[in-house]
Amino acid sequence: MKPNWPKLSYEHEKETYKTLLLWMQVVGKIKIDKLPWINHAWHVTLRVTPTGLTTSEMQDGNQHFQIDFDFINHQLKIITDSGEIRQFELRGISVADFYRNIHKLLAELKIQVKINPIPNEIENAIPFYQDEIHRSYDVKEIGNFHRALLNTQDVFTRFRAEFKGKCSPVHFFWGASDLAVSRFSGRKAPKHPGGVPNLPDWVAEEAYSQEVSSAGFWPGSEALPYAAFYSYIYPEPNGFKDAPVKPSQAYYHQQLGEFILPYEAVQQAENPEETLLDFLHSTYDAAADLAKWDRDVLEVNK
Repeated sequence: MKPNWPKLSYEHEKETYKTLLLWMQVVGKIKIDKLPWINHAWHVTLRVTPTGLTTSEMQDGNQHFQIDFDFINHQLKIITDSGEIRQFELRGISVADFYRNIHKLLAELKIQVKINPIPNEIENAIPFYQDEIHRSYDVKEIGNFHRALLNTQDVFTRFRAEFKGKCSPVHFFWGASDLAVSRFSGRKAPKHPGGVPNLPDWVAEEAYSQEVSSAGFWPGSEALPYAAFYSYIYPEPNGFKDAPVKPSQAYYHQQLGEFILPYEAVQQAENPEETLLDFLHSTYDAAADLAKWDRDVLEVNK
């Protein structure tokens, strides 16, 4: 029996998604403070779990801890290696409340953190500690989003297993709220132009320092106001945007510079997993062939 792919509605629940994004940025910035820099900023990402999202393990002095978004009980949890747990409710609080609450609990656990309080990748960003505007949390939509993340992670993991070259984990980037997996050719890429709002150019330059084909999923944004899967290659070879891809609902988005498959096309498909794999395979095939990647070396069973 195929897993349940729930309906998602960025249009009706965008305030919930905006609030969640900002909360995740607070948590993600704690990873920046606590972990050494790893190529392509892979150290700052969150991971999908059966109950939500986690930072995984971090260190502060002699203790280890992790921070979890629990989308089953709708709580933020801090768990330490000594068995201590601190938590607070996610419902009914603003971004400023979240920021204060998490710092209070970390202080109780004698965990010291120092983060930049300005959100990343957002224009005209409000500092976390001042943001009383974003405070929406729809329990049903969050549950549906979590289920969509779990299902997508399963398919992305199958896709990742087909590649034996350098490849990222399946992980969640809190800057733009997307679950992603990236394959690399092993060759250097031209310098990225940067220009991402509230993000140092050197971060983008390092992230795109090697030729990369990335696929991902996000719940929607102002630029694309519905949940969707995406696939792009950097640098983009000639002919990529005109390449034939599957399924029929997929298209090339000129402004975003990537192929888009509406989540609804997968959610309503007779076989959602195979529909998504068709998109992942056809867009990657076009990228790798047009960019002349050494597929015999990079792929399993080639």
